[in-house]
Amino acid sequence: MLFPVFISLAAFAVFVVVIAIPFFLRKVVAPNEVHIVQSRQSTKSYGKDTPNGNTYYEWPHWLPVIGVTKIMLPVSVFDLTLNAYEAYDVGRVPFVVDVTAFFRVQDSNLAAQRVESFSELQNQLKAIVQGAIRTVLASHDIDAIMLERSRFGEHFTEEVKEQLKSWGVICVKNIELMDIRDLGNNAVIHNIMEKKKSLIEMQSRTEVAENMKRAKIAEIEAARETEIQNQKALQEIGQRTAEKEKMVGIANEQARQEIKTQERETREREMAVLKVQKVRDAEIAKESAIVKADEDKQTTILIAEGDLEAKRKEAEGIKVEGEARADAERAMQLAPVMAQIELAREIGSNDGYQKYLISIRAVEAHQVIGIEQAGALEKADVKIIANTGNSPTDGMNNVMDVFSAKGGTNIGAALEAVAQTEYGHALLAKLGISQKVPKGNGAEKHN
Repeated sequence: MLFPVFISLAAFAVFVVVIAIPFFLRKVVAPNEVHIVQSRQSTKSYGKDTPNGNTYYEWPHWLPVIGVTKIMLPVSVFDLTLNAYEAYDVGRVPFVVDVTAFFRVQDSNLAAQRVESFSELQNQLKAIVQGAIRTVLASHDIDAIMLERSRFGEHFTEEVKEQLKSWGVICVKNIELMDIRDLGNNAVIHNIMEKKKSLIEMQSRTEVAENMKRAKIAEIEAARETEIQNQKALQEIGQRTAEKEKMVGIANEQARQEIKTQERETREREMAVLKVQKVRDAEIAKESAIVKADEDKQTTILIAEGDLEAKRKEAEGIKVEGEARADAERAMQLAPVMAQIELAREIGSNDGYQKYLISIRAVEAHQVIGIEQAGALEKADVKIIANTGNSPTDGMNNVMDVFSAKGGTNIGAALEAVAQTEYGHALLAKLGISQKVPKGNGAEKHN
């Protein structure tokens, strides 16, 4: 029972594979595209007019051995446009240009080796065209660029031709310089155009003046010819009667006419020359004024930028110096404070060290007091007699006991004892101390 089921499942799997592969993996290349398929062993191009045909199976790249990757590129002509691209001429005059180029993929396999997608190919071609434009335009004057756009298109094409071979791409036609104009507020191209306009106007007016002069001369010649014919008629009429006078008169008249004609022509030529000279002088003065104004503008800008940069550097130096001084003074002022704070923190957390400091201060205080007491006793006439107890120490222990309560009590007791005797009473009487001897005290007199 299991064997027929297994056969059925295998047949179903084969059927699914046979149906799924053509449906999901079979690719048909569009007429205007080429697909570069990279397998483990080779690279093939599929599309219209290719030896491999225009259909293939796109096996997933993660499949071993048969997995493939692909890159799609157009076989039709595609354009690349640079709008408002900034450039410079040989004199570093800035301007912007519009350039259009048309390319076609000639070697699709080589192009697939260089890039991963058509957008990446376009970006690289754009960089190549930009480099060619900068190289060519930077070696020519702006006047030549404006007058010979078509020639510069040929230069651009020749500049990129060898580089495009490395990408398998060719130019379908020459790169076209569509437009050239000023960058921002710059007016160099505008000024050049105005100069060309004025030159054309000058040439036009000169041609008009020349034509008018020729017309005037023709009129004069016609008038002269008419006058000559009239004189000839008069000559023929009067020839019979006054041949000699007529010939002289005619000769004189012709001479005067020729002189007048020559003088008139000379004046007209001089006036034309003066007129052309005045127009040319005006154009030269205008061009000189424009150039001088531009030089003054550039000089003013450079001076202002230099002054601004110097002020900025000076301000930065003052700021850095002031901050350094402030930091140094703050560090010097904080150093002893920080030392005292650290010492106080150490003392506050160390009990033994606190007790040690207290004992040192107590010893110093006793030392000062003892020195002062010794000095006072040295100047005093005091005698101490210890007569009580079994030892001298049973009385007052030191001289300072005299000035204590205990010392005062002992002194009073001593005086009282002395006063009880006859000699003591007499002594106190001599000292001016009145002491009445109590009666019946049993005191004895001694000689």
